[in-house]
Amino acid sequence: MKSSRAIRIITSLSVGVVLIASLSWLGLGQVSGQISRIDVFGSLKDRPEKTSRALNYLVVGSDTREGLTKAQIKALRVGSTAVAAGGRSDTMLLVHISKARDAAFIVSIPRDTLVTIPAHRSQDGTRDIPARPGKINAAFAFGGAPLLIQTIEDKTNLKIDHYVEVSFAGFTGVVDALGGIEVCSKVAINDPKSHLVMAAGTHVLDGIEALKYVRTRDFDGRGDIGRMERQQQFVGAVLRKATSSGVLLNPIKLTRFYNATISTVKMDSSVNKNDLLTLAKQMRNLSSSSVRTLTVPLSDPNGSYPGVGSVVIWDEELSTDLWTRIRGDEVLVETIKPTAKATTNAVIIDKFKSKTAADNPCAPAK
Repeated sequence: MKSSRAIRIITSLSVGVVLIASLSWLGLGQVSGQISRIDVFGSLKDRPEKTSRALNYLVVGSDTREGLTKAQIKALRVGSTAVAAGGRSDTMLLVHISKARDAAFIVSIPRDTLVTIPAHRSQDGTRDIPARPGKINAAFAFGGAPLLIQTIEDKTNLKIDHYVEVSFAGFTGVVDALGGIEVCSKVAINDPKSHLVMAAGTHVLDGIEALKYVRTRDFDGRGDIGRMERQQQFVGAVLRKATSSGVLLNPIKLTRFYNATISTVKMDSSVNKNDLLTLAKQMRNLSSSSVRTLTVPLSDPNGSYPGVGSVVIWDEELSTDLWTRIRGDEVLVETIKPTAKATTNAVIIDKFKSKTAADNPCAPAK
């Protein structure tokens, strides 16, 4: 169901990324013990070489309905638990944390990306499936996290260090635990499908209204493009709220946040309490301004491939450059400073069209 895609995207970002960044401000022994663990790396072979101490997390939004009440399912219009039987993913994010732990990149990977799905065993375990072209979300459906990780590593030549899987059951609780999220719109919104009615201007949305906001796609004729822009803005608002309001430094607020989200998170079995504690201590100074969000560079967002159908095709040159930079823990945005005698300002080169989570469209114009 298309309307549930936005929920998974924002849940993965606001829960998965903030979760990674905030583990040391709560009783970590209890939290680590409550997170469900899954083995995702044990069967993988011939993996890319690890080239730095930077960390790469794959954050996946699963469409499982586990944890949703009947009232929530009805309100969110996402169907019953049977609808998502088998576990599918419309959302994949590569979260890169620099080796100095002072910067992070969040790279969105489109669900319909054209890839080569590696050879694997059929879901019923009766036959071998050869490598073949397909959409990247099919890898998750056919082989779960292990096949998805193998597919992404083959496509990017980037080693995935850890895996986080998030359902969307806790989204409303996340927003409410943070005290609501501020959003703004230059135009009024009246979307009959998401049922969001909102005047132009700035608003603080509670969990239910926030769900309507991130699902909205049919009011302005821009479809998924407009919705993705609003989702990116929402992510920035979540991170700004979490870091600027003291949520991550307030044990009571953070406890509420975890109570609302912990049941929706699964992590790979190789993560242990000491790893999380060390990472969290290292990331205490990570701010929203040092978190960059972007999408894999595309050459054709509306492509087609024989036998696969409609697909998203990456820009081969730019995407290769992006993954090479991330693999080497290099900057994405270059600053060319003028010479001592020059009168011009520094030139900023951002060929990946990234934004920082600190970019606030609701801030007063200067």
